Amino acid sequence: MPPLEDTQSQLDARGVPIPRVGIRGLRYPLTLQHPDGSAFHATATAALTADLSATERGTHMSRFVALLHERRHGLTPAGVLAMTDALRGRLGSQEAQVVLQMPWFLEKRAPITGEPGFLDYQVTWDATVTATLQRLLTTVVVPIATVCPCSKAISDRGAHNQRGALTLTVVGTAALWPDDLIRLAELSASCELYSVLKRPDEKAVTEQAYDNPVFVEDVVRNAAVLARQNPAILAFRVEAENFESIHHHNAYAMVEEGW
Repeated sequence: MPPLEDTQSQLDARGVPIPRVGIRGLRYPLTLQHPDGSAFHATATAALTADLSATERGTHMSRFVALLHERRHGLTPAGVLAMTDALRGRLGSQEAQVVLQMPWFLEKRAPITGEPGFLDYQVTWDATVTATLQRLLTTVVVPIATVCPCSKAISDRGAHNQRGALTLTVVGTAALWPDDLIRLAELSASCELYSVLKRPDEKAVTEQAYDNPVFVEDVVRNAAVLARQNPAILAFRVEAENFESIHHHNAYAMVEEGW
C-alpha cells in the first residue's frame, strides 16, 4: 500500500494555538484498584485532551484511545497521573489532561449481622500534567442520610430524616484514594448507607442517625474538619445537599479551602 497522506501534520499559518484538543464522551471499560490491591471492573466516561501548537493543523485522535486502552488495567491515582504524562509525551504537547468519571464500588457489611453488599459511588479523576506540574483533582459523590436537629428538638415523637448527597472535590497527592474520601464523607453525616440491612441492622442504623442529628451546615463543617486532618488533601470543596422529606426544596451548604 502506498503511504497515506498525514493531513494532521500539515502546517497551519493562522497563528492560533489550541489549549485543549482531543476526545470527550468516550465510554470505556476499565479495571480500577482499591488501596488494598483488590480490583473491580467499571465503565468510565473519558475525556483526554492536550494542547496543540499554532503551527500544527490537527492532533492525532487515535493516539488518545490507544493510550487509554493500553493503560486500562489496575488504574490507581498514581496510574492516572502516569497516563496523563504519557499522553503529553506521545503527542509532544506542553500540557495534557485526562478526566475519568466512573462508578466506584465498595463492599460494605451491615453493622450488626455483617451481611455483605456492594454500594456504588460516583468518582471523577481529573489529572493535568505539564513539564513542571502534576495535579490530580478527585471528586466523590457520596449518598448520605441526615436527621434534622430542629425537628428532633421540637417534636414530641420522632424527627424528619432524608437522604442526601455529599460532593467532595479535592486537590490531593497520589497517596489519596477515593476510598479515603468516601469514608470521610460518610463520617460527616447522621449515618451511612448500606445495600443490605436485616432487621437488627435497620434498628441500629435508625438509632444511630437519631442520636446524631445534623444540618447540611453541620455536614460540610464535619467534612472540612476531617479534610484538614488529612495531609494528602491540599485543597478541598465540600457540598452537602439534602433531598428534603417535608419541604418542596432541597437544603444546601458549601465550604472550600485552599483554592
